[in-house]
Amino acid sequence: MPEKYIGQILEIVYMDRKGRITQRRIEVKAIRGQIVRAKCLLTGAPRVFRLDSILAWQPVKKGA
Repeated sequence: MPEKYIGQILEIVYMDRKGRITQRRIEVKAIRGQIVRAKCLLTGAPRVFRLDSILAWQPVKKGA
């Protein structure tokens, strides 16, 4: 995931450690190595995602 997404809202498909796949809308706060720090827009909670577990991502258009 390129650093250009810092500060943007993304829709991601993520696989957790147990193999469960979820779709999330996040605001990217930082990317360092294989770690993406973000705010989950559903819960408002800070989250940490492993880059190799993000299966797909797409920027969310403003107003969407």
